[in-house]
Amino acid sequence: MGANKAEIVERAQALNVRFVRLQFTDILGVLKNVAIPVDALPDALDGKVMFDGSSIEGFVRVEEYDLFLDPDPDTFAVFPWKPKEGTTARLMCDIKNPDGSPFPGCPRSALRRVLDEARQMGYEVTIGVEPEFFLFQQDANGQATTRPIDQAGYFDLSPVDLGEDARREMVLTLQQMGFRIDATHHEVAPSQHEIDLAFTDALSAADNIATFRFVVRTIARLHGLHATFMPKPIYGLNGSGLHLFHILWADGKNAFYDARQPQGLSRVALHFIAGLMRHAPAITAVTNPLVNSYKRLVPGYEAPVYIAWSSGNRSPMIRVPAHQGADTRIELRSPDPACNPYLALAVTIKAGLDGVRHRWEAPPPITGNVYRMSESERRQLGIQHLPGSLEEALKCLEQDPVVLAALGPEIAEWYLEAKRIEWDIYRRQVHPWEIEQYLNEY
Repeated sequence: MGANKAEIVERAQALNVRFVRLQFTDILGVLKNVAIPVDALPDALDGKVMFDGSSIEGFVRVEEYDLFLDPDPDTFAVFPWKPKEGTTARLMCDIKNPDGSPFPGCPRSALRRVLDEARQMGYEVTIGVEPEFFLFQQDANGQATTRPIDQAGYFDLSPVDLGEDARREMVLTLQQMGFRIDATHHEVAPSQHEIDLAFTDALSAADNIATFRFVVRTIARLHGLHATFMPKPIYGLNGSGLHLFHILWADGKNAFYDARQPQGLSRVALHFIAGLMRHAPAITAVTNPLVNSYKRLVPGYEAPVYIAWSSGNRSPMIRVPAHQGADTRIELRSPDPACNPYLALAVTIKAGLDGVRHRWEAPPPITGNVYRMSESERRQLGIQHLPGSLEEALKCLEQDPVVLAALGPEIAEWYLEAKRIEWDIYRRQVHPWEIEQYLNEY
């Protein structure tokens, strides 16, 4: 961390970089970039690269189109593959207004604001990430299908796991780019995979998720496969999650750990859990952003459906893994990998900090399997459901001022508008299931 502009230019020259991708996400989390020749890198690092913000969904109106890319020197990394145009590097960027102020619609800036709030409270935030994805066959024209490439299951090995070679190359590529990888394996569903990213500061974690998706899809293509982060691509199989592990640090020590407390969980940890639980319905609109996201959040497929926490079993939304001391962490299991990583981390961290600030008390942990409880048993324990649809989640978001504040008024307004349109288009469609179910019957 802490690289300066001159060092980045020297590194680019030493590595024979020909082009640099200045990358950022739109509000929906789709990765965008402006590619520049390496000769333009000094100007880019001085924030002189301008782009048309009106062409990026949700950024600005046509009459306010001038925006500038402000690259973060600490994010310089070289893509190991060799395209025809030569070696290419990437820099993640914040978006600035013409006067140099942060653009209020920039997702990366939204996360920065929440992290500044954490620092004002005396905390630094680190995040570990477990993203899941599917590898599918392509058709004869190179288009994506939902045909699995194997019938392997959890932790299976080659030759059953036919995606192992592609997944290994993904890991090696990420490591060459400076990522630290904790583990990788085949997941539960056929053709489903997981690559676990090690803990890092929250801003870098969001940058890493954005780049991770780009790298995985690129390497998959090189193997003649299609990688998808769609939460639930196949009915009847497990969907893909994006498990987020949170740690707050205070004065260099893990603020979630207290050896004097039961299970080693500090009061700060319990307050953080309480904040996540209280704001969970609104958070879900951001961490689970698609109509399809709610096909994953159903009982029977390991995805959390209920707002509860546990120190052991994986059925609740929040889990505290069996780590002690500096490894004590809080796992949020509900998000999926289609989310905007900057906004997802902004709202989850903001929610947890709200619990810490107000010293909310977390309910007792759930020791039984929530899926197997009756509705009356869950009601007696005060266990509530996560939203069952995008429409329901958006209504919860509209009514939660804390989560809206994490996004900021500009992002919140456009995000709600875009997602309402998405839901309305879906609601009006006649889907194949309806034809199969009703056409002959009625």
